[in-house]
Amino acid sequence: MNLNLKSTAAIAITFRVLVAVSTRTFFQPDEFFQSLEVAHHAVFGYGQLTWEWTTFPPIRSIVYPSIFVPVYWILKVTGLDTGSLLVIAPKVLQGVLASGTDIGVWLLAERVLGSRYSNIALFLSMTSVFHFLSLSRTLSNSLETSLTTVALCFWPLDNQFIEKCGHPRLYMALTIAALACMVRPTSAILWMFLSSELFWHFRHHNNHQWSLIYAVGAIGLVSGLILTAADSIYYGRMTFTPVNFLRTNMSAVSLFYGRSPWHFYITQALPILTITSLPFFIIGAWTTISTGSGPSKRLLALVIWTILFYSFGGHKEWRFIHPILPAMHVISSKALVDLYYRHQALAVSSRPSKARPHLPIRGTHSAFILLGAIPAIYVLYFHGHAQISVMHYLRSLKATQIESVGFLMPCHSTPLHAYLHQPHLSETGRVWSIGCEPPLAGEELSDYRDQSDIFYDSPAAYLREHFPKSVNFSFPPAVNATRRSSITWNHEWPSHIVLFGALLDESILYILHDRGYRETWAQWNGWEEDWRRRGGVRVWAWRKGTDVT
Repeated sequence: MNLNLKSTAAIAITFRVLVAVSTRTFFQPDEFFQSLEVAHHAVFGYGQLTWEWTTFPPIRSIVYPSIFVPVYWILKVTGLDTGSLLVIAPKVLQGVLASGTDIGVWLLAERVLGSRYSNIALFLSMTSVFHFLSLSRTLSNSLETSLTTVALCFWPLDNQFIEKCGHPRLYMALTIAALACMVRPTSAILWMFLSSELFWHFRHHNNHQWSLIYAVGAIGLVSGLILTAADSIYYGRMTFTPVNFLRTNMSAVSLFYGRSPWHFYITQALPILTITSLPFFIIGAWTTISTGSGPSKRLLALVIWTILFYSFGGHKEWRFIHPILPAMHVISSKALVDLYYRHQALAVSSRPSKARPHLPIRGTHSAFILLGAIPAIYVLYFHGHAQISVMHYLRSLKATQIESVGFLMPCHSTPLHAYLHQPHLSETGRVWSIGCEPPLAGEELSDYRDQSDIFYDSPAAYLREHFPKSVNFSFPPAVNATRRSSITWNHEWPSHIVLFGALLDESILYILHDRGYRETWAQWNGWEEDWRRRGGVRVWAWRKGTDVT
């Protein structure tokens, strides 16, 4: 017995909202600084905008952050923005959006493989460790994944699809795909392949080819105009961010954030995205190549194309190929279900047949997949959790208890105003952090050093050179704390300092104690590969009467 669409949607929405709301950890800075922080700035008038939003020309579109603008606006006008709803409400919305991936993968498996595969595809999606890590977070890649999965449900993967269903479903697929491209321009990589493949398939049907050209052109034009209008209104000047985004990411600026080997997506990203379903994806891919249907082969070709295309880039991240994970779950479900029925066929002669199970999967296989619960729990509740908890602690302080905050950490290690939300700290320089802007002025990447590099070369020397010798008890804002030129990195001692424990060597401890600071909060932060982020998260506050300088 299979689930129906209504019950699948109810399960998926409930599940993803619960995951989103219960997530207590930090994954990527973009979860905050390319979404919530921008929306918070738009509604409340303050928030840290990173270089992607302030450089000219800007490279980020307001489309994705604008989704959260109504949430913040409602909280603002109702006066409910002072409590935990400020954090929870965007999570609920993102959870609803994330459920589109689960619903979509259920539909996609049914349409590509058949109804007996859909429940297993949903099972793989809902037990995916990477989905637990990323899908319910406010990342543009997460919404891109949901939109891509739903669009694939309408896409004519079947050779006879157009003849059977007509063009409206194609238009629907392209419309949703256009939304995905508006959210993240690189989504066009997937749709270039699918559109080109479909165009080639229609090479003997001129009317279908012209219909495809018309649909792509019309929907592309309309979505481009909407995107341009939204971004131009937001930035106050004519702006087409996809071109700026692609130009910047094709330059050395993208390599500033790391360069990975060509095989990164094959040897690292693919195993991390699939984890316990990897063996079944390999089996499913092999059987798809040898005996699979046309739609399943096209789905596998899309996965291969995307991985190969992204492999040519220098800067690589796991989440860049997140949108093809649902397709991999569909392919994996083929292996799991086929293995189940093959095993059942061997034993069918010894016992009477039974009704079709809800989950046609062998017990050993399901147990193996469910081993992913261990890392899933860790990434949801433990890894980087202090980087979130510290913001709840700071927000809990009264205005009379906190007058300014400085983050002596690698850049963007915590959320900022979208979680802190203290209006009296909205003045520029009241909240500051060590910066990490890339070489936007054309500097040689090999010679360029950002503020974080210079700070971590010798933290004690940095504090002596760029901070006053004593604390100004009025805690004035540090307006020049993160300027691009190192000459103007002039800090003021804040009332509170947030840092990782790894920074607290003997020299730093001496400086902090000498200036009158004492540790007021500390929490373990999980295992961390980067030495700068080890030692848990600590808060040091200045205490009246302890400054001995």
